[in-house]
Amino acid sequence: MKQVRCLSSCLLMLSISIACSYAANIPSKKGMTVKGIVTDTRKSPISGVVVTDGVHFTQTDEKGYYYLPSDFNQSKFVYVSVPADYQPTVKNALPTGYYARLDQSKKTNRHDFELEKRTAPDDNFTFIAISDPQVKNQKQLERFRMETVPDLEATLRTLNEKEVYGMMLGDIVWDAMQLFTPYKDAISGLNLTMYHTIGNHDFDLKYAALSNSQNPDEWGEYAFGENFGPTDYSFNVGKVHIISMKDIDYHGQKKYEENFTPAQLEWLKKDLSYVQPGSLVLLNVHAPVANRSHKGGGNARNAAQLFEILKGYKVHIFSGHTHFYENRIITPDIYEHNIGAACGAWWAGHVNRCGAPNGYLLVNVQGDDISWQYKATGRPLDYQFRVYKPGEFQSQPEYLVVNIWDYDPAWTVQYYEDGIEKKGVLEAFDDEDQDFITMKKGKGTGYHTLHLFRVRPSSDKVKKIEITATNRFGQSFRQTVEL
Repeated sequence: MKQVRCLSSCLLMLSISIACSYAANIPSKKGMTVKGIVTDTRKSPISGVVVTDGVHFTQTDEKGYYYLPSDFNQSKFVYVSVPADYQPTVKNALPTGYYARLDQSKKTNRHDFELEKRTAPDDNFTFIAISDPQVKNQKQLERFRMETVPDLEATLRTLNEKEVYGMMLGDIVWDAMQLFTPYKDAISGLNLTMYHTIGNHDFDLKYAALSNSQNPDEWGEYAFGENFGPTDYSFNVGKVHIISMKDIDYHGQKKYEENFTPAQLEWLKKDLSYVQPGSLVLLNVHAPVANRSHKGGGNARNAAQLFEILKGYKVHIFSGHTHFYENRIITPDIYEHNIGAACGAWWAGHVNRCGAPNGYLLVNVQGDDISWQYKATGRPLDYQFRVYKPGEFQSQPEYLVVNIWDYDPAWTVQYYEDGIEKKGVLEAFDDEDQDFITMKKGKGTGYHTLHLFRVRPSSDKVKKIEITATNRFGQSFRQTVEL
């Protein structure tokens, strides 16, 4: 038995030695400035892995080799779109090992990647979308650390050991690059894999974006890249293709447009060319693409081109930026969740401009279907709407007002007076949320939300009112108020 074990150990060492020698001799190719090999943790090559430098795409061959003709003035990273059968290494809640910084001082870069083979497909997982922590000083960072992070920890404990992926949808900081490090420390203990999208406040305001920079050694995404990697990237989990993209065209000194560059849209086309049509795609951006309230303020300006590229896929878009909550069904196959911010209205209190509480979106993925529910920070999961009694909503003094932040047309709302249902009496209207105005000591911003409903109680004798709101997944939430 001892001889068998010894022989097995020798064979394993020999195979590793051969693999290392094999990987050490990747031949060069004319015109190719980046090369490498993608292997698993046993050093076996993985074929068919999509590799990109943010401009060009390729796939690894049967030996696991890849080559790219990268221009180092344009491309600052090389990275893989992790296949569904594999996963990256996770360290302190951050995915690592799927990207590498390119060195423009070298004529040719070599970067090898190692991925961990999954033991089984992960078709049932949780995706958590979080927008705009937007911390600008230690006081705000401490609120994030003491409010948002513990709430996430508590939520993660309820997920029955499911695999969890988080996506921070930008404005991680507020023009304060030095806070990236303590922010990373704050999330380091979370039991999930946290990816990041760049927001307008995550650029170094001294510099324009790389696509607008006149100096290839100075660009606004540099600090973000050093901490979180490339800005346009994708990965695969189960049957789902997940993408993060920059939709902020930054010119420096806080000047920008919400926009995709033509090169980015071309990158997206190429990325999706490797994805089976009809697949579920989760696209993560900072600025929304289709909100209607506030006259569409903050929308990416060339969203129509984006929608054209996304045709043929089942797409859910997750965005932040606006500090209000708005769901929008763009087409039968494209749905945008412009979610409430983790910081609400810039840490002024506990609500966003629309009255939605500070929080994040929980998305349950099963195969190629998803369901979702907003989680208010510091509140139970069933807290899904706010009720104002008559007299509490100053612009609607005679009405009971209901604010349902995750509302879309598939929701139904029932109204009861003293146990008797009154059908058809709730009326949708738009107005500025009272909770926000109160939080701002009477100073509103003029933003009118679309997820408000009102009803005038039928008489002064009504003592108890119950509201039942049911979402598109059949989950019902109830609140009762005494008049």
